[in-house]
Amino acid sequence: QVQLVESGGGLVQPGGSLRLSCAASGRIFSIYNMGWYRRAPGNQRELVAVITTGGSTNYLDSVKGRFTISRDNAKKMVYLEMNSLKPQDSADYYCNAQIRVIGGQIYDYWGQGTQVTVSS
Repeated sequence: QVQLVESGGGLVQPGGSLRLSCAASGRIFSIYNMGWYRRAPGNQRELVAVITTGGSTNYLDSVKGRFTISRDNAKKMVYLEMNSLKPQDSADYYCNAQIRVIGGQIYDYWGQGTQVTVSS
């Protein structure tokens, strides 16, 4: 079994910062792309940021210059540094990873989500 566990969400004032973390654990042989998605009430889930094994990144246009995704391959973790937060960034944030399990195939895994609320 593989698990992704997020942490770091919470309530922050506009203009503030938060750092989300996601730890992968279990029968992991290798991890490929890792990313963060979000879903606000009434909205569809959207890709916020993704990072490849080699460190290449891609971001949702609305977060470029404010959010930074990074990963620690040795620790099997992915991070999302969020700065200059805006109320429209409020959402449930989900960690995602493509993982090859030991002795098996590549599957898409999701964390349970962490809530981010940007409000004064």
